Amino acid sequence: MFLRADDKITSSQAAVFLTNTLLGAGILTMPRSITQEMKTPDSWLTILLGGAAIMLVVLLMVKLSQQFPGETIFQYAGKIAGRVPGGALCLLLVLYFVIVAGFEIRSLAEVTLFFLLEGTPIWAMVIPFIWAGAYLVCGGINAIARVYQIVLPITILVLLVSYAVSLRLFNINNLRPVLGEGFAPVFRGLKSSILVYSGCEVVLTLVAFMQHPQHAVKAMLGGIAIPLGLYLLTVIMVVGGLSIDCVITSAWPTIDLIRSFEVTGFFVERLEFPLMVVWLIQMFCTFCSFFFQASLGISQVFRLPVQPVILAMVPVLFLATMVPKSQQDLILLGDAIGWGSAGLFLLLFVPLLVVWMIRVKGLKQHV
Repeated sequence: MFLRADDKITSSQAAVFLTNTLLGAGILTMPRSITQEMKTPDSWLTILLGGAAIMLVVLLMVKLSQQFPGETIFQYAGKIAGRVPGGALCLLLVLYFVIVAGFEIRSLAEVTLFFLLEGTPIWAMVIPFIWAGAYLVCGGINAIARVYQIVLPITILVLLVSYAVSLRLFNINNLRPVLGEGFAPVFRGLKSSILVYSGCEVVLTLVAFMQHPQHAVKAMLGGIAIPLGLYLLTVIMVVGGLSIDCVITSAWPTIDLIRSFEVTGFFVERLEFPLMVVWLIQMFCTFCSFFFQASLGISQVFRLPVQPVILAMVPVLFLATMVPKSQQDLILLGDAIGWGSAGLFLLLFVPLLVVWMIRVKGLKQHV
């Protein structure tokens, strides 16, 4: 069957969908990647600047999508650039979604392997999650959004409780001096801070599914603001609790911070376990977002029923998951995904926006 016409989401569901898409494995590794690039404790400033830049990008994406009501990027790209060039650009976007989906589920498996199920084959952890994702994605975007509405508050609650308890380790001196080496490190780290927002491209399809697309700007900016706040808090707490030297050398600095203490007499004395369980679910949600986007893209570009496409994507995603051979390969793939996101913005969105603006201006002149 094709996509149902009644498969719509509310503005709040759209915001939650975008937030869950962005809150993946990045929050576990982001303090290290940014601090390695900067070598100063000013990474929180970089997060703010990167978030502001991404909000501007998202605003432009929403404005373009609103010009084609009820249509996703996979449908209106051909109208702007022509069917063949538009289709080629959309296939690049689908490939990007497949790679990111594979990265998220592989990161989930690596975290599980490292902390919980040592010695378990990667494929044995990956396959059940991919099939569970296929089951959820088959339900449509409304079903996915409703699951996200349950998961997101739990995720935020566990994260905030973990950070609140870790205040005993927090040392404000680890965040000093502010701008000790000027603005140069801040701008140097801007690249890494923008890369943690990889996945905001889903805005190009989300607007089409909204019941009230006229509220898309408010919903999408709200969906960006939540991860921006959590990323900012994460960097401050992790660098403030561990110092930049420890953060740079840690593979999973956020988890290492929570593992650094015990809460005696508390219901759960070691908070890294509830945090890890919740974040595994969060990474699964991120995976499902990209699974849905990739399936939607193939379905709309080639005009195929979406359900068979979803099932056909299962082995493709498994192969994408198994490409990295080690944790180091996974880290390198994460960096490549960030660059791929920036490249797609330049190769896909910017040309489409420019061509559309030229055509609109030309039509106005003819009138």
